Amino acid sequence: MQTVKISRRESGALLNSLIAGVVPRVGLRHIAVGRQKEVGAFLQDLSTIEDGGASFRLVTGQYGSGKSFLLQMIRNNAMERSFVVADADLSPERRLTGTKGQGLATYRELMQHLSILTRPEGGALEAILQKWISSLQAAVIQESGLHPGDPRMVDAVSGKIAAIMAELSEMAYGFAFSTVIEAYWRGMKTGQEEQKQSALRWLRGEYTTKTEARQNLSVDCIIDDQSWYDFLKLFALFAVKAGYQGLLVFLDEGVNLYKITNKQARDSNYEKILTIFNDTMQGKARYIGVFMSGTPQFVYDERRGLFNYEALRSRLADNQFSASGYADYSGPVIKLNQLTPEEIYLLLERLCELHSCHYNYTCPLGQRGAYRVSERGRFPHGGGSASDAPRGDKGFSRSFEYPPSESGA
Repeated sequence: MQTVKISRRESGALLNSLIAGVVPRVGLRHIAVGRQKEVGAFLQDLSTIEDGGASFRLVTGQYGSGKSFLLQMIRNNAMERSFVVADADLSPERRLTGTKGQGLATYRELMQHLSILTRPEGGALEAILQKWISSLQAAVIQESGLHPGDPRMVDAVSGKIAAIMAELSEMAYGFAFSTVIEAYWRGMKTGQEEQKQSALRWLRGEYTTKTEARQNLSVDCIIDDQSWYDFLKLFALFAVKAGYQGLLVFLDEGVNLYKITNKQARDSNYEKILTIFNDTMQGKARYIGVFMSGTPQFVYDERRGLFNYEALRSRLADNQFSASGYADYSGPVIKLNQLTPEEIYLLLERLCELHSCHYNYTCPLGQRGAYRVSERGRFPHGGGSASDAPRGDKGFSRSFEYPPSESGA
């Protein structure tokens, strides 16, 4: 096995996440195996979004098939390509729409987890705003010759913001969005912290009444359960103007929509998925990708799943080639199968190498230990069964003992 080049911060985070049974948020490339075609399909989507398009994908697979891992890997790759990303797990409290503000709760979660490469753990909203405003100030200084402390800078930058945001003003809620961005700038430049925080609250969807928003920011609308997706489309365009490639939205645990017992409430959420699908596929949205994941039941169950909603069924159904047994990565649904024995073998090698690198010992796994752990199904390098594996070592579990023995044996 080759030596893993990985920092202790990454290896520690990886091991802690795996021990806790959650998907790591850093260092996934060190343990990723297989999924080349699936990843290739997503990378094609990223190129489409960079060119001003949009994309919708639905990743489906049984529990443990790697749906969350795949989305997290795409998320990390997208940040390296200068995308803004946001992710949220759907739950009974966070849906796409609901009578108790569950859609707004999802939006707030997405904005809390808004991330960029320099802020990968979330909370990047203000960093994005400040980076963009700094670039505008630099442009105004170069064009007008004003110095940063000149009182005329406030109006000069405000005028530049208005000119740049004119395209957004033509969209639904675009004028209010532009007004709030300009209010943030004025609050930041003039030291009015309350106005600045009011703008951030509005963008994060934390206002509950239009009256309060009108008093604080002179806008007559707020982000609510019905409009939050429209504001994500606005933010995607704004992200591009701020120097990023676009916005990617990751929604995991779609099965929680399938579990909604009330048919009307469930269908309302499926209608929201249809709206997002149509927007992204028909060119109504730009610079945005929406990627969801869920179990096969969530998608294909004709009684409660997406296939129960005829408009979605016709759009998500397999084409004739996929139905004939061919893997189709051009459609909106990506199906994940379990890893093959060969891929599991490679994964075991990488995990052992990661562990031994972090705790500074020689990995004792070898092929014999890997064979024993991969005793199900066909084995790599010619096949066989567990009884075919060579005897004599102490097996895979020994390499994960902590603390390891000094000899590493």
